[in-house]
Amino acid sequence: MLRFSYVPPIPIRGDRAKLGSTSDQSFTSVGAALPSIGVTKHRLRQLEAVQLIREQRDKQSQDLAFHTRPFVLCGIPLRRPPESQLLYTRRNGKFFLQITGHPEFGLPFGQDRLIPIWVATLALRQRSRTVRFSTAAEMLDFFRLFKDGKRYHRIMQGFQRIFAATIFFGTADQPDGKPLFDWARFHFFDRLHLWFHHEESAGPPGSATDNLIVLSEAFYDEIDQHRIPVEREVVALLANAPGVLDLYVWLVWKTWTLKGPCVCIPLFGAGSLSEQLGTAEYSADRFFRRKIHRWLWQVQTLWPECPASISADGQRLVLNSAKRSPAVLAVNRVSR
Repeated sequence: MLRFSYVPPIPIRGDRAKLGSTSDQSFTSVGAALPSIGVTKHRLRQLEAVQLIREQRDKQSQDLAFHTRPFVLCGIPLRRPPESQLLYTRRNGKFFLQITGHPEFGLPFGQDRLIPIWVATLALRQRSRTVRFSTAAEMLDFFRLFKDGKRYHRIMQGFQRIFAATIFFGTADQPDGKPLFDWARFHFFDRLHLWFHHEESAGPPGSATDNLIVLSEAFYDEIDQHRIPVEREVVALLANAPGVLDLYVWLVWKTWTLKGPCVCIPLFGAGSLSEQLGTAEYSADRFFRRKIHRWLWQVQTLWPECPASISADGQRLVLNSAKRSPAVLAVNRVSR
């Protein structure tokens, strides 16, 4: 029996055939009984999404998307920063991420993190830094998001923030006591040609109505050389919970690449998890610790074999290798 009390709200596709043996008739009868047992249809869909994620992993039939290394190592803001803030910095060990936002559009935040995943996935599937897609609705479908004016407007603004942002990403190390900096400065896209209207119709491939994105050469090289596979259904389920999504993807990557049987990462202080995740609202230790406990529980609901736990004193995140039970079974075939 699946014990589950909370998943961030997320609409998912109403395709019951892919969720096992549940038929439309049985779903209708179950749906009618939901109010009497205190379970909403929304919660049922969440539970079905969790079941689908586990079944796909068990059957080795995961639908993959691809993330970008800078934002796996160092997440973008979870919530909208103040309008006056145009500089954002995160550190992960020797890795360093700095994003400069455009004065008109601001810094990327929240669901904007879905855009690099969407574009990276298209670029790797199409094997080109010039990617095409028919309608913006395809992105909403990909992440199981409602298709309405509010979502289209949010996507449009997200693309503007992403397009206008400048990124510094690299390492800062001190071999033999001498400082060494290896930074790359890049932007995401060289060109955008996007249609954002509510009643889109797909034109023929290569038509003038196609949406077109030309990735910058530096960004395309980054995702091509350091492709990081993620579970599409997990990204869709956590699309409205960016903090949990960041932690999940980071744990999948970190536990797979872990050298040695175990590592302890401090929750607070220099080089800590709080420097990589979270926002100012969780700056107090007790709030951040509580948030990580909750996020980790949600991660383990989706990935029961997740080899991560909080230490007994509540000061460290303990990670073990996931080589025996990885979240993404194809990671050894597609990651570089």
